[in-house]
Amino acid sequence: MQKILLKLQNRHFLSLMANGTMALLAMITVAILLRYMPVNDVGYWFFFQTVFALLDTCRTGFLQTAMIKFYSGAEKKRGKTVLGSMWYLSICVTVIMIVADILLLILLPYIDNAAITMVIKWFSITFLCSLPLSVASWIIQAEQKFHRLLLLRFINQGFFILMIVVMIFLKEINLEAVLIINILSAVITSLFCLIKGWTEVKTFSKRSKDCILELFHFGKYSMGSTIISNLLRSSDTLIILFLMGSSAPAAVAMYVMAMRLMEIIEIPLRSFLATGMPALSKAFNDNRKDKVALIMQQYAGVLSISLLPVCILAIIFADFAIGLLGGGKYAGTYAVSVYQISMSFALFLPIDRFLGITLDIIHKPRINFYKVIIMLATNIVFDFAGIYLFGNINGVAIASFFTFLSGIIFGYYRLKKFIDFTLIGILKTGCLEIISFIQKINFKNSQLKIQRQ
Repeated sequence: MQKILLKLQNRHFLSLMANGTMALLAMITVAILLRYMPVNDVGYWFFFQTVFALLDTCRTGFLQTAMIKFYSGAEKKRGKTVLGSMWYLSICVTVIMIVADILLLILLPYIDNAAITMVIKWFSITFLCSLPLSVASWIIQAEQKFHRLLLLRFINQGFFILMIVVMIFLKEINLEAVLIINILSAVITSLFCLIKGWTEVKTFSKRSKDCILELFHFGKYSMGSTIISNLLRSSDTLIILFLMGSSAPAAVAMYVMAMRLMEIIEIPLRSFLATGMPALSKAFNDNRKDKVALIMQQYAGVLSISLLPVCILAIIFADFAIGLLGGGKYAGTYAVSVYQISMSFALFLPIDRFLGITLDIIHKPRINFYKVIIMLATNIVFDFAGIYLFGNINGVAIASFFTFLSGIIFGYYRLKKFIDFTLIGILKTGCLEIISFIQKINFKNSQLKIQRQ
């Protein structure tokens, strides 16, 4: 039993559990909202989440990767300086975003779009309340204390679900109630982080001008890449909302529902990225480019090959999965076909993400920025073409194939100039790692049988 518990404390497993718990609770939340709220209200809620995530990228994209890069493996004194400088910049970004949103409030009487109005009204308070939670999450990831991340996500999403159920029981569930509960969830979790000392806010006094500038200059490209990457994910929803007229809210709900089910890919992908980033950073800081290439190929290769059977099963049982998540009224809709199309090329995702994150780690964030710009431009062009040709959200799903293909081609040829690897090598390394893992398990099992005899 003790051996099992020790294995469960493995950073890969804990990272997977943290992301898995978040995704599972998020799916439960979506399933509840889809059943108890009007389709249009759910569509507006998904739109708010999409825009908030995009705007939050100005803070997360600017600081998360930079902080992990300079904090991982740093000496204690240097680490405190990095954290203090990161806190300074995160407060600056938060204040700038809130001031900009307050200025937009003046224009509300002239805005005739309910979705945009909702975002302007609710963004600032949500953004401010989530600051300590965001900072704590970055630090926890950098220190690879994924059991803490698991707890934070459970508290945040668990409280959200609990309050949603209470409001349903009281028959007071509506869009405004969901937005308020979202803020309360951020407040509760942020207070928990501050009380536990996980935000390291005391390091604010340890900041230095040189470190602030160092984080700023790295972060400006990292932020650009992350914003464009998030805009890449958000552009589908935004284009659907503005091109499909009166059917847009329902179309957004169906499209986002299919994307929620893509968590079956995103869960292990985010987990591998969370554990892979510090490892890649350490290898690069040790001036081991060969090790950087090996780690990148191991992570991307293992994940791509391991996800193949998952994708096949997801395509076969897509209708069942959509019905389970959204209820019978969504079975047989475009949500099913969008999910099947997306899962058919989901194996591109691990390779694309690891090419991008490796460019950041080897201090080439500007190239990664160009990469995601190319992907965004490709996505927008093919989204418009897809909706024009198909007249529905299937065209948007098909557009993503060309988007990820463009990212992989550009990322491969640019990264290959700095480290030695091949796309075939990624898959080959992944196969060898999986075979080695299976052989180790078989060997251990045979040893146990011998001991029992």
